[in-house]
Amino acid sequence: MAVVTSAARPEGRPEAIDPAGPRRISLCLVLHNHQPIGNFDWVVARAFARAYDPMLAALERHPRIRVGLHYSGPLLQWLDREQPAFGERLAALLAREQVELLGGGWYEPVLALLPEADRQAQLRRTADELERRFGRRPQGAWLTERVWEPSVPADLGRAGYAWTILDDEHLRTALAPPDLVWESATSDDQGWPVSLLATSQALRYGLPFGEVEGMLGSLRDLATLDGRRVAVMGDDGEKFGAWPTTFEHCWGSGAWVERWFAGLEANEAWLTTVRPSDWLAAHPPTARIYPPSGSYLEMAEWSLPPAEARRYRTARAAARAQDRPEARFLRGGTWRGFQARYREANDLKAQMLAASRAVAAMPPGPDREAAAEHLYRGQSNDCYWHGLFGGIYLVHLRLAALAELIAAEDLAAGGAAAPSEAHLLDWDLDGLPEAVLGDAAQTCVVDPDEGAGLTRWDLRAARAALLAVMRRRPEAYHDLLRAAEARTTEPEQAPEPDAAPEPDARAAESDAKADAEAVHSIHAPGLALEPGLAAAIHDDRHERRGGLVRFLEPETSAADLLAAREDELGDFLDRPFAVIRLRPGELVARRDGTVRQPDGPRAVRVTKRLLVGGSRDQPELRLAVTVVDLDRRPLACDLALEWGFDLAGGGHNPAAWYELPGGPGDGIAGSPERRPHDGAGELVEARGLAFGNDDLGLRVEAAIRPSARVLWYPIETINDSDAGFERVYQGSCLLQRWPLRLAPGEKASVEVRYRAFTQVAAADPRR
Repeated sequence: MAVVTSAARPEGRPEAIDPAGPRRISLCLVLHNHQPIGNFDWVVARAFARAYDPMLAALERHPRIRVGLHYSGPLLQWLDREQPAFGERLAALLAREQVELLGGGWYEPVLALLPEADRQAQLRRTADELERRFGRRPQGAWLTERVWEPSVPADLGRAGYAWTILDDEHLRTALAPPDLVWESATSDDQGWPVSLLATSQALRYGLPFGEVEGMLGSLRDLATLDGRRVAVMGDDGEKFGAWPTTFEHCWGSGAWVERWFAGLEANEAWLTTVRPSDWLAAHPPTARIYPPSGSYLEMAEWSLPPAEARRYRTARAAARAQDRPEARFLRGGTWRGFQARYREANDLKAQMLAASRAVAAMPPGPDREAAAEHLYRGQSNDCYWHGLFGGIYLVHLRLAALAELIAAEDLAAGGAAAPSEAHLLDWDLDGLPEAVLGDAAQTCVVDPDEGAGLTRWDLRAARAALLAVMRRRPEAYHDLLRAAEARTTEPEQAPEPDAAPEPDARAAESDAKADAEAVHSIHAPGLALEPGLAAAIHDDRHERRGGLVRFLEPETSAADLLAAREDELGDFLDRPFAVIRLRPGELVARRDGTVRQPDGPRAVRVTKRLLVGGSRDQPELRLAVTVVDLDRRPLACDLALEWGFDLAGGGHNPAAWYELPGGPGDGIAGSPERRPHDGAGELVEARGLAFGNDDLGLRVEAAIRPSARVLWYPIETINDSDAGFERVYQGSCLLQRWPLRLAPGEKASVEVRYRAFTQVAAADPRR
């Protein structure tokens, strides 16, 4: 299907296209509208004003346009609270049989992520809610991110759904006939059948970016004498006004949606808009297919490791350019690949599964219902992966999901009455045991095989996941940014006489005043939102965990650490430790390793003792480290403890801060001083400092023994997004550092003690 993707210009009312015969085709438009758990209220309000409300108004003005609509649970809850009249207007469209509502997972989870019981609970919750609100139970389900696995038919069938929408990519990987994209298919699992419609990538990319007349002409070319074809466009409703540059294009001077609906009405003699269930009722499936695990085409690339993504993109482009038949066998990756790409995504899944098991073991009652609600909210898909939108790199979404899971675990454990626990189990499903310590105040997870570092330090009363910091990793799109910046620094050359001009890049900001001619699909290459971003790309060589033991050259600077160009002298940072003792409130781990010196390595023993305790509103965590020189030669370097703390401090958030102590011996004189948590700083010699977030009601005080050189710097990633390349704050690296001078057989000990003060009311964890 050829689609013109140049920017649409204002034009008059589209005229009917001469059908030149009785050929007909149906058009099934399905708009998926979703806002993730934890999104900022102003972002949702902006999307409502720019996309959801205008689209409903357009449907009210064009009663002959029939569509399918999907609203996720979080968005419906926001609409109930902020725009209650919207539901009444939606009910009116349902009553006149103009729209059909789709179901799916209530909090928009990827079904493949969830235990089976949670899949059913999420799917049935949506069906129940829609029936309660609108008096109609949905027949079809929106499949989150169109992530298909062979178990989906059974998942949907058990929950009462008869059909769903996939991508044309699913049909291609199932080796289905090309024309099946214009019909319907069936698949099944465990005796449960489901009908399948396929959304066309060409239509997804063309609406609303193609010219109206060109889109209508493309549909006319697909029409047949028997009229059995249906062209399906199932995609984000936000693209009609909420995506960058699209508001003016869709609803302002571009008036694209108005012209598109008018064009559909003018051509309804051969082009019929239909609701999905209506079309399926009249057109039974024409083929049986069994797609392998997969999603839409872009997801197949995003889920691959960066090097493999480059190879896949190159191979796919070459095969398609040459129209080679084997192109259909190039599948790329699957959604589960994100759990291998991002340790943080897998940890989030592990925490969700642990919470799910704990909630399932609760006796029936109000506490279990409240815990289950927190659990389901923590299953919202957005922060479990990364693609064009920020996903797991968006701190506020990640922290929101973790807060919900902490609340679920807290209720399941008994809240303030929770007993202390200490055990070894394969918490992150990597085949190796982790140490889990917990009590009524906190939960800690330590990975002995990764430097005995803390993966989790969660404060239950504050619902704060203090160590939820993303590692800086290479991304395939970093190449695009580097190439773009390299081009801008090259001397300008006059184009060859017959050379085609370079296409305009996507606009960098979503501004309602953008001219309609500047509209671009977000699938086009992005621009950097600030100059010189490529120089800020740094890749960490180890995971961001808490309490990591480091051996550094004395001259290693904060700038070296920020740029990840420091020289690690020891093999303790991310290598295995042996668990010597584990009991409630205490973990002792040890490793015999080496530290490099100019005249050769030194044999060194490091023992880490972690203690957790305190009260529910004042939890404590202490880490004591002892280093012993096992060699016959002296050891000279710096010993450091590294921590990554996430306190939602991005954008110089005034609520998030470091507090520097005052007085002799603390590195600065005078009264305590607060500095932004996303800044950088250093104390030459300090016995302690504090940090916190006033909005979270959280203050953490660190006591350091002996006094140490303390430094901190922001951990920032450079990510592509719908607006362009941008800097994203992930957390703060806090480093305590001591000069280490050991004679043979000598030992040294250091200790950091954190005490957290939570000012939130934790009497009822169901809040």
